[in-house]
Amino acid sequence: MQDPLSRLRIEELTTGNEAMARCLQLATLAAKSDVAVVLLGETGTGKTLLAHAIHNSSARAGRPFIAFNASALSDTLIESQLFGHERGAFTGAQQSVKGKFELANGGTLLLDEISEMSPLAQVKILRVLEYGEFERLGSERMLTSNARIICASNCSLRERVRQGKFREDLYQRLSGLTLLIPPLRERSEELPALIAAELKAAGLKEGKNITAIHPEAMVKLLRHAWPGNLRELNHTVRTMTLFCNGSVILPDHVVFPPDLAAPERALFENDNCVSPFVTNNNDNNSATNDFSLATALKRHVRFVYDQANHNQRRAAKLLGISRSTLARYLRDAAPN
Repeated sequence: MQDPLSRLRIEELTTGNEAMARCLQLATLAAKSDVAVVLLGETGTGKTLLAHAIHNSSARAGRPFIAFNASALSDTLIESQLFGHERGAFTGAQQSVKGKFELANGGTLLLDEISEMSPLAQVKILRVLEYGEFERLGSERMLTSNARIICASNCSLRERVRQGKFREDLYQRLSGLTLLIPPLRERSEELPALIAAELKAAGLKEGKNITAIHPEAMVKLLRHAWPGNLRELNHTVRTMTLFCNGSVILPDHVVFPPDLAAPERALFENDNCVSPFVTNNNDNNSATNDFSLATALKRHVRFVYDQANHNQRRAAKLLGISRSTLARYLRDAAPN
């Protein structure tokens, strides 16, 4: 089965968050050239996903996309993985093997967690970037590669340079364009749509027809801080899909990974406020019994706006979205 990421393009990534929209705009520009790109973002924010999208939207789309993470490898293994080796180059080398630079020739090489690479690995990579050539371990024959480089890091490379843990000359080679991917807690307006998409995919994978999320379950999802970002969201939705035996996700189905426990986000300044997601079980009104994500989101935005005394600036701050996004939601939530 073909990996969905192998076909993902930038235009398929949509957002209502201004910071993420800016990131996607820069990604579109990056796809039009061979400039080196650094993707900065917390763990789980989707750096690999965006790297795939940049590659698939570029002129190199028909060539290989190779990802490499060297954070936990020894220098010998890093060199062997990146540049390949000849048979007998070291103990256990039973045959010649191509390295990542060779495999990615003409395509894109993603160097993940590059900030954690050892000083020796940094020197080796710098040499390839400067001269476009390298040699396999155990060989004196020079090989060339014109792979386009995309780097990913969960910390600032500039700060690593200041700390003396990353070569400044390598940093200058890699930092053609830096894209900052905002964490999920700063993109709360996207949560309903992201949850819906993940739920649809998880339902298809597990063969379940889940059509709605109970309001109290939705409150749990919206109040969570998502320290693991998109990766945690994917795990959580898959888990609650497994727990669900009917067509509606219930509050008990929502379980967060214990190692990613985090305080809930405060939806309201007044603890006595009750979100419209939580409905009276005895209420027979068809509107309150509509558990769809779209309807729940409209009620929630309108409710927060009312609680803020129709102050758009304050309501947008409470919701964690921009005023323009709030205005769009209010238009969608307005009665017909």
